[in-house]
Amino acid sequence: MVASGRGRKTRQRDALSEILERAESPLSVPELFEAASKRIEGLGVATVYRTIGSLLEAGLIETVEIPGEPTRYERSDKGHHHHFQCERCDRVFDIDGCLDNLRRLLPPKFKLSGHAVTLYGTCAACAR
Repeated sequence: MVASGRGRKTRQRDALSEILERAESPLSVPELFEAASKRIEGLGVATVYRTIGSLLEAGLIETVEIPGEPTRYERSDKGHHHHFQCERCDRVFDIDGCLDNLRRLLPPKFKLSGHAVTLYGTCAACAR
């Protein structure tokens, strides 16, 4: 659960932790701010950034980097997975599983230390 771990317990941290716990996909700061603002009157975006920093430092969430997009955040306990970004609505979705044997794509004597894959296309809602 995201709410546990180091850091001072606050209403803001509890709200953001719960939002990230229930999120089905990685969320940007504006998305987190919008969702948390519905729960905490007068919430400031600076508080959201500070709380995200605290959750990152505690290892409870991690960043999702998609080129040309703002950083998104998700729980760190989700295990290895990849993402799909809809080209119409810009939403990002989790994809379970991984590509097989990426090492065979490497040039000789190269060593793979990690990877991130983002697929692009149209989500089911936008395809209708």
